[in-house]
Amino acid sequence: MSSPQPRSRILGTGSYTPARVLHNTDLEKIVDTSDSWISERTGIRRRHIAAEGELTSDMAAAAGRSALDAAGLSAADLDMIIVGTISGDTPMPSCAVYVQQKLGAQEIPAFDISAACAGFVYGLTIADQFIANGVARHVLVIGVELLSRILNWKDRTTCVLFGDGAGAVVLGPASGDGRGIISTRIFSDGTLANSLVIPGGGTAEPLTPEGIEQSRNKVHMVGQDIFKVAVKNLSSASLIALETAGMAAGDLDWVVAHQANLRIISQVAARLSLPLERFVLNIEEYGNTSSASIPIALDEAVRDGRIEPGQNVLFCALGAGISWGASVIRM
Repeated sequence: MSSPQPRSRILGTGSYTPARVLHNTDLEKIVDTSDSWISERTGIRRRHIAAEGELTSDMAAAAGRSALDAAGLSAADLDMIIVGTISGDTPMPSCAVYVQQKLGAQEIPAFDISAACAGFVYGLTIADQFIANGVARHVLVIGVELLSRILNWKDRTTCVLFGDGAGAVVLGPASGDGRGIISTRIFSDGTLANSLVIPGGGTAEPLTPEGIEQSRNKVHMVGQDIFKVAVKNLSSASLIALETAGMAAGDLDWVVAHQANLRIISQVAARLSLPLERFVLNIEEYGNTSSASIPIALDEAVRDGRIEPGQNVLFCALGAGISWGASVIRM
């Protein structure tokens, strides 16, 4: 089976992470935990935390500018902005329109995707469709989260996992040389919607003083539920994306998986029969940055030369919804 011809390709990557670093040893002073407990169970040692007054859209715009510079383009060249986030500046309007404003982009469509950790893969998939049907030529896809402001810092099961940051890519039409998005597949299973949720703040549970006191406006997670399905769904989506691309796992040069938990990534590697050395890993430094984790890791690996033009790369992520997906790209 030959690979389908790509319809869009990545023209440039970018990322931004805040300067402030919160170490596991710092968390020992906040909640009942330890550096060894966190690192052994998750692979996380540090995470970056946004500065006071720094907004989600600030980080997203910084990553977007970096990706545009790498692509040799400006905001005036964009036809669309897609932002994956569940921690926007405001509930309304979208974070994307604030990014549009800060980049100085023209009157183009700008919208958010709420798929949490899968937001970047969802955004990539949607952008590929717009480019394929000729509606858009250049699309900026950003994954960004400022999770430190929506965490319950008294809940040791969640506050130790997450960090802040943004990553971005600029997509444009494939040039016919085989480089680009070869396949991308996305999925959701609403039966697990309450396993990873911010319960308060919507129409189902408008915020009240009591709700805020109970941290109902913060992230709640049933970790065992997510872990069980993460390995299975990430592996199955990856294999489906590979089959659609006419490829096998052995054809991959790199895997850029969502940086949620090193144990999950290790088990996905085993199911794909790939060595962990073929996975781009930065979870130790940034923790789980949700929708930002894949584009941050991608940008770092592109800029340090690990990922080279022409190499085959797999993205895979799973987040709230639950939503998940995988993409196969020839860089």
